[in-house]
Amino acid sequence: MQMLSAIPALPVRDVEKSIPFYRDVLELTMRHHDTGFAIFHRDTVEIHLWQADDESWRTRNNGEPVCSGAESFISGTASCRIAVTGVDELYTRLQQGSVIHPNAHISNTEWGTREFGVNDPDNNLITFFERLQ
Repeated sequence: MQMLSAIPALPVRDVEKSIPFYRDVLELTMRHHDTGFAIFHRDTVEIHLWQADDESWRTRNNGEPVCSGAESFISGTASCRIAVTGVDELYTRLQQGSVIHPNAHISNTEWGTREFGVNDPDNNLITFFERLQ
C-alpha cells in the first residue's frame, strides 16, 4: 500500500467570496464550482473549498446539539501545507499583496524547511514551504 497524495478541504463562510483569493492572489485555476463548493489546482496541488455557513446553531436554546457539520464557526479553522520550489520568489510576490500572516514571515525552520504562511479571507492558514538541502 502506498499513499499518493492528500487534498485539503478548507471550510469557508462564502465560497463565492473566496474564489478571487484562490484564483487571483494564489493564482490557482478553478477546476470545478457549484453552490457551496469549489476545486482549485495548480501543477500537482489541489485545494477544495466547502461552504460552512449554517447559522442555525446561534438560535438553538433547547439543548439541541450542533450537528449539521457546516456551522459557520467552522469556517477559518483549517490549515494546510503546500510544498513548492522557489519559496522566496513566491514570498516576494505574495508579500506585495499584503496577505502574509503577521506571525509567519519567511524563515528557516529547525525541521529543515524554509516557509511562510498566508491567511485566506476566512483565516484558514496556508503554509508554503521548501525543503532545505
